[in-house]
Amino acid sequence: MPPVLDRIGNCRLLGEIGSGGMAVVYKAVQEPLGRIVAVKALKPSIAVDSQFARRFEREAHFMAALQHENILHVYDFVKDGQSMYIVMEYVRGIDLYDLLERTPVLPVDVAAIIALMVARALDYAHFRGIVHRDIKPANVMIGHDGSVKLMDFGIARDETLSDLTETGTGLGTPSYMSPEQILGDKLDFRSDLFSLGIVLYQMITGQKPFVEDASRTVMQKIRLDRYTPPRRLNPAVPRQLERILARCMEKMPANRYPTTQALIDDLTEFLAPRVRSSYQARLVLYLREVGVIADEEAEEILAASGPRSARRLAFDRSVLRHVGIAQALAFVVLLVAGGAIQVRAGRIAGDPEQFAAEGGLPVVPADAGYVEVVADPWAEVWIDGQKVAVTPTAQRIALTPGRHFLRLRNPHFREHERQVIVRSGRVERVEVALEPLRAESAP
Repeated sequence: MPPVLDRIGNCRLLGEIGSGGMAVVYKAVQEPLGRIVAVKALKPSIAVDSQFARRFEREAHFMAALQHENILHVYDFVKDGQSMYIVMEYVRGIDLYDLLERTPVLPVDVAAIIALMVARALDYAHFRGIVHRDIKPANVMIGHDGSVKLMDFGIARDETLSDLTETGTGLGTPSYMSPEQILGDKLDFRSDLFSLGIVLYQMITGQKPFVEDASRTVMQKIRLDRYTPPRRLNPAVPRQLERILARCMEKMPANRYPTTQALIDDLTEFLAPRVRSSYQARLVLYLREVGVIADEEAEEILAASGPRSARRLAFDRSVLRHVGIAQALAFVVLLVAGGAIQVRAGRIAGDPEQFAAEGGLPVVPADAGYVEVVADPWAEVWIDGQKVAVTPTAQRIALTPGRHFLRLRNPHFREHERQVIVRSGRVERVEVALEPLRAESAP
């Protein structure tokens, strides 16, 4: 049995974080700086002159050269006789694989934020001629502070260097490979975009788009088959996000985004009307909602990010105490996705800044009913003459029982009006496909 390590270089080991086929990762204190780091150590069974060791060393060089906020930072590389170690940034958080195990379907804005952060990391790497080649949930870390870090450049390829694989062989994780990666063709940045599309698909549907069955392997399906449209699995997925995903996952690289920045631009445009607060604050709130971090830790993180985030969390915690968890989660979605919300006659009244100033609580009557609105493609939701939301949204709008007047507005489509009868404790779902304005002038 190998001896138990207590030090690696100037790092005092605190415990093992995880282990893979090639390396073990430890949590450690780097002395004399006293900072917490992660130490990735090549396993003793791997010879230092092997192909695996060369990949390990190349990963260290790649990551040390990539200084970006969405890429895990490397501080040092140690090659000591028959051992190799990478000393890198320690991120207290959860990887996307484990997050999806806990909550298989993420809210569309949360999924888009994670995809955007990974795309920013890839754009930085792609500009420097580096293709990651192993984009998958296990290689995306989400910090408790809302940061997103791309990890594991162990099989990355630098266009200026020779590859470490034989021609015709593919490296990567089969379920997340691009068609050209499966065929063993020469890859460029567009292969990473395909893999990121698969990850985004999984985040918003809870399923991988290509799954092996009795008739075809997963690799055959990626090359030859179409995936099930995301909206068929999750109707809450906006068409705009579905189009972004579809372009990433085109079979032919030439049909995908022409640059990684173009994908970033589309994701940013998608998020602009949906997330008015900091992206990191939104992720912190979501990690708190699903129990990854406690209220107290979220409060400390958001308080450090500014008074507005602190007021938002104070409002959220008061709601949790006074109106119940189900209704409070609806308030959080409203606040994060749309900003200030006011509804008359005993319904939701929830601008967090007004709440903090007045010291009151949002009033939801005990006999409230709810309205859930789905509008294709999107619409402003007006109830009884007041704007209360913009679709797509996961919120259920709390209303007093009785008759209410609903209006859906989109400047490019006909307004839609109807009456809604709200019943105590019931959810009335309203689904509308808006008619284009040009239909009015049709012969």
